[in-house]
Amino acid sequence: MSSTISMTSTATSTASATASCISVTPDKNGYVPEWACNSNYNYYPSFAAAIIFTVIFGLTTMLHFYQAFAYKKFRLCWVLLMGAIWELASFAIRSVGTRNQQNTALATISQILVLLAPMWINAFVYMVMGRMIYFFVPEKKVFGIKGIKIAKIFVWLDVLSFLTQLGGGVLISPGTSQSVLMAGIHIYMGGIGFQEFCILIFTSIAVKFFIDANRRERTEGGNQILDSRPRNWRKLLYVMFAVLALITMRIIFRLCEFAAGLDPSKNPIPYHEAYFLVLDALPMFVALVLFNAVHPGHVLQGEGSEFPKGPTRKEKKEAKRIAKEEKKAAKEEKKALKRAQKEGKLSMEEMV
Repeated sequence: MSSTISMTSTATSTASATASCISVTPDKNGYVPEWACNSNYNYYPSFAAAIIFTVIFGLTTMLHFYQAFAYKKFRLCWVLLMGAIWELASFAIRSVGTRNQQNTALATISQILVLLAPMWINAFVYMVMGRMIYFFVPEKKVFGIKGIKIAKIFVWLDVLSFLTQLGGGVLISPGTSQSVLMAGIHIYMGGIGFQEFCILIFTSIAVKFFIDANRRERTEGGNQILDSRPRNWRKLLYVMFAVLALITMRIIFRLCEFAAGLDPSKNPIPYHEAYFLVLDALPMFVALVLFNAVHPGHVLQGEGSEFPKGPTRKEKKEAKRIAKEEKKAAKEEKKALKRAQKEGKLSMEEMV
């Protein structure tokens, strides 16, 4: 992994050697070459870069918190906030890790957070699209599938991909053996490959929505899809396409990073921090900023802009209590009827 993975190989210098690698005395920040036994990084991580990304992710996260409450969309935006917070936390921990490069826990936690943070942003796109279909499409369907169901299906697929990538990410930790490392890489690649497959299917749904919405506006001769609906749905849809493209760029980067192997002479990607910063961290920052610029809360306003709320836990409990009482009452009524019938039968026999 370009962020923290380190591979060990046979080398010829310094202190205590083992059969497969050599332990090197760390410098003041804990750095040792990537081939050393006690290395947690494949390069010398930049403290300045980590601080810069911590600051800019912090700024966009604070703005997203403000927008979520200002537009009264926390129910929708908490997922995006999780992605932003994980990116922020990853680089904050990375900043500390650059000064404590022998701390495996810092390297591992930072790596897992940055690997999984984009999944939250991806899920947010699915949730927004589902609401756009529910809000703007009279039938509330695309390809015959309801917007609510589309959101649920793709979010659950995203959860499956998330868990797969988490499993791989945990195995791709500094200090793991070669066999465990490769197993983790293959699992993680499978997870992001599945994620991209879902993105491609989802994109076809978004394109269908775009085509149908444009056709509906032309045929109905108006500038709005429905009466009193905002006209700026296109901007939000374009932003969602751009975010999916940025996530795809990041997925392609990760696939190329692993598919080319971990030999420095054949694959320089894991051994230069710039690739990670430009092709992973920066695209996710841009994605968050795009949602700052065109926030779903600015477009999805008014009645129908949110999925209908289901019953609360208290309401479910009350409904269950009432149903139980009705069932008990029906049972008692049935018993009473049987008793009455039995008594009536005995009376007839006495009369005879």
